[in-house]
Amino acid sequence: MKILKYTDPDYQQGIQALINRSDVDLETQDQTVRAILKDIRENRDSALLEYTRRFDLKEYEAEELQVTEEEIRSAYSDLENEQIDALKTASENIRKFHQRQVQESWDYTEDDVTLGQLVHPLQTVGIYVPGGKASYPSSVLMNAIPAKVAGVPNVVMVSPAPDGEMSSASLVAADIAGVDQIFRIGGAQAVGALAYGTATVPKVDKIVGPGNIYVALAKRLVFGIVDIDMIAGPSEILIVADESARPDFVAADLLSQAEHDELAVPILITPSEDLVNRVVEELNVQKQRLNRKAIIEESLSNQCRLILVETMAVAVDLANQVAPEHLELAVDNPKIWWPEIRHAGAIFAGHHTPEAIGDYLAGPNHVLPTSGTARFSSPLGVYDFQKRTSLISYSQDALKKAGKTCTILAEMEELDAHAQAVKIRFKESGKF
Repeated sequence: MKILKYTDPDYQQGIQALINRSDVDLETQDQTVRAILKDIRENRDSALLEYTRRFDLKEYEAEELQVTEEEIRSAYSDLENEQIDALKTASENIRKFHQRQVQESWDYTEDDVTLGQLVHPLQTVGIYVPGGKASYPSSVLMNAIPAKVAGVPNVVMVSPAPDGEMSSASLVAADIAGVDQIFRIGGAQAVGALAYGTATVPKVDKIVGPGNIYVALAKRLVFGIVDIDMIAGPSEILIVADESARPDFVAADLLSQAEHDELAVPILITPSEDLVNRVVEELNVQKQRLNRKAIIEESLSNQCRLILVETMAVAVDLANQVAPEHLELAVDNPKIWWPEIRHAGAIFAGHHTPEAIGDYLAGPNHVLPTSGTARFSSPLGVYDFQKRTSLISYSQDALKKAGKTCTILAEMEELDAHAQAVKIRFKESGKF
């Protein structure tokens, strides 16, 4: 880990490196992913089967790619009742929160002109769920439930199944969330299948959900053919803490991000040098007890930053510049500071609000902007699965009243056909 103190000569250089951190390097895998997508586009199911057999080490036939109802029912028997209850409780909280995001169609009429906006759900959405190193049923819930709340009639889930094995927890989560179809495919080939469609996998309108670098690049390359949620970089947490923060709590929360992967970014910003020193001690003690110690140690060694600043005001200003995915306010009175946070994917306010509660249970979405993109983007939500259509309706009298102004504007741009489209409606009277 690296400790940056505002009195150090290289402090500003270290801060700028953090602010200007880049997201995942996608270029080195570019040609590989382009070749996979081209193969899927041209050869559809035959290419999809070839890649799935190669990467998941299982000799599938096309009809075996889709998970059956029997498999889903069987998955329930692999879970304890309390695990199923936990997934149901989480799904209820997520659904309740996202129902508040639903947008309705609206219109208004003024002087014989009706204007409005029609809101419709997307027809078919694909959700990508990682299935290699770990099982992520929470990702299933967070991606599928907002789509269903939005009214999407067909939610298609894809997830890799190494050696033919799929996570029972993810299958149960998909069933609880209302996923309509599940396919045991992953990687860039799964993204291609969703984007282009095959005889087996339906073409979707949008692809959401996290994945590895190949999935991220594939999503970027198919954008425009379909919509996507975002290009996710490494997971990150930034904790702004004052002297009231408990070092064991802060260290535990930093470690909760470090265990995601070697590129995860854990950051502490505080005006308390004593807290920095005690957090270092806690990190060294607590990491010894964790299962993913090797991953954690690499994240801490290469990505972790403990930053000592002059004041809390400076800490909050720096947090806004970093624009983190997760921002914790480990402070005595978080309500004073949270209105000052302008750029963060999610804010976790107070000593008893660990980021983990947001990952699983609270209700707000855990699919969040990373790598500083919280400066201009938002968490995944119902609005990502609804599209809006403008509504315009003029009466004859209203068009007559507005016609001259409209034709002046059209003629200013030398688009006489536009002007004529208005004038022709008043040809008989000869003028507006």
